[in-house]
Amino acid sequence: MAAPLDRHDNFGQNLYVDTRGSNANPIPFTQAVINGLAPSGGLYVPQAVPHLRLEDILALADLPYSERAASIYSAFNIDLDDKQIMGLMNASYADNFDTPDICPLHTLDDDVHLLELWHGPTSAFKDMALQCLPHFFAASADALRQRGQLDNSFCILVATSGDTGKAALEGFKGVNGVDVGVLFPHGGVSDIQRKQMITTTGDNVCVWAVRGNFDDCQTGVKRVFGDQAFNDQLLTQNKVALSSANSINWGRLLPQVVYYVSSYAELVAEGKVNAGDPIDVCVPTGNFGNILAAWYAKQMGTPLETLLCASNENRVLTDFIETGVYDISDRDFVLTPSPSMDILVSSNLERQLFELSGRNGQAVQGWMADLNAQKRFCADDATVAAMQTLFKGASISNQACLETIDFVFKKHGYLMDPHTAVAYAAALQLRGQNPLLVASTAHWAKFGDNVYRALHHIAPSSPLPDDIAALTGCQLNQLIAQETGLWGIPKRLADLDALPIRFTEVIEGGQEAIEDAVLAFLTR
Repeated sequence: MAAPLDRHDNFGQNLYVDTRGSNANPIPFTQAVINGLAPSGGLYVPQAVPHLRLEDILALADLPYSERAASIYSAFNIDLDDKQIMGLMNASYADNFDTPDICPLHTLDDDVHLLELWHGPTSAFKDMALQCLPHFFAASADALRQRGQLDNSFCILVATSGDTGKAALEGFKGVNGVDVGVLFPHGGVSDIQRKQMITTTGDNVCVWAVRGNFDDCQTGVKRVFGDQAFNDQLLTQNKVALSSANSINWGRLLPQVVYYVSSYAELVAEGKVNAGDPIDVCVPTGNFGNILAAWYAKQMGTPLETLLCASNENRVLTDFIETGVYDISDRDFVLTPSPSMDILVSSNLERQLFELSGRNGQAVQGWMADLNAQKRFCADDATVAAMQTLFKGASISNQACLETIDFVFKKHGYLMDPHTAVAYAAALQLRGQNPLLVASTAHWAKFGDNVYRALHHIAPSSPLPDDIAALTGCQLNQLIAQETGLWGIPKRLADLDALPIRFTEVIEGGQEAIEDAVLAFLTR
């Protein structure tokens, strides 16, 4: 067994700073995880990113996944000791995943490898972080209480485009001292995603559908976090502080860094990549967190060369990479077969701008102010040049997404979900000569309606035949399995129709409506 990475090779305890430059006194990992969002509205990033030797990265292949993750956390010098980190990782990545590999690789062609990130309890990549974050959140809260810096409980407030919500509910349910409230766009998620959320068990959870799209949910939640009077009221009257489980929380992002470092080690160990040779990574992304994690893995020394950013028809990130202008002032929000990517305001791009601008918090603050006030901003030439050196972007049409699902199934007998199909199609457009790692972010059965459209050559905008449309998501998945011979639908998805529905409330997407709903939940 390989030795864990030495947390003292690079620097002392790592502290966290605000992307908008507001915190003169950096804070430790535990406080950053508990806070979620910085007081300025900015996001936390580590003061320093550890750099690993190639031999350290390759040695991870000799460890089980939980030990790989613990090694990366220790390298970041977080303010928890190594023994505790190891225990938390063992609890995070155990029999709650359906394979001991946790996130196995599936090779489609000689040099195209799918990183399957959906083997956790909710069948989506968010489990990779949200089986981990609740353990570290609780440990961070305990550590702060022991230091006399905390005497309140928490409400985790989550806006979701479909997958984060259920993963957060599943991860945090039953955690002492934490309530969890999730908001999703009414009519904007798949039947399977909706049922996963509204059937969640646990006494400390609540789910609301929101009239509007994901950006309405996300903007409303951000405004609630920024409402100091409301936050003071919760803390004073209810002894509750708000925090986040979205990827704006660094505790959500760091577990995602792990699987990119781990995957490179695995590819070398399996003889699919020569040690030290670069690979490219393609990620389907709307909120920019998953591809940002790959960028941090690259900064740590993982031989990742070009990061390929795959967008659906909501192509704001592709346009930004190409032009340096982020403009949603006159941009239509498009409903696509890949709803978890139907996002126009990409929160984690703020972290990337901070890093590529030379950690210029003042510039980031100005760009975010412009985005809030004018719905657009223009990055400076140097930052844009840095972005274009590292990233390539492509937007995949709804039709091309479905055609890709059909093409891959016919050629390889492998069934992709629409988000993975967007990434695969973009990867084929953008790739160079390097081996390619494609992030596969969900099991196909979470999006059976559009998988059925793909396999039956039904246009994305066309309704399903009446007899098919009358099926529940679970029934449709059974039909697809029968037609394709792919019967490996996770039980947690196959049995959803039998579960009682617990949450039916639909609310408006504004700040006031969300605050009223949160207060009612916390005073239940």
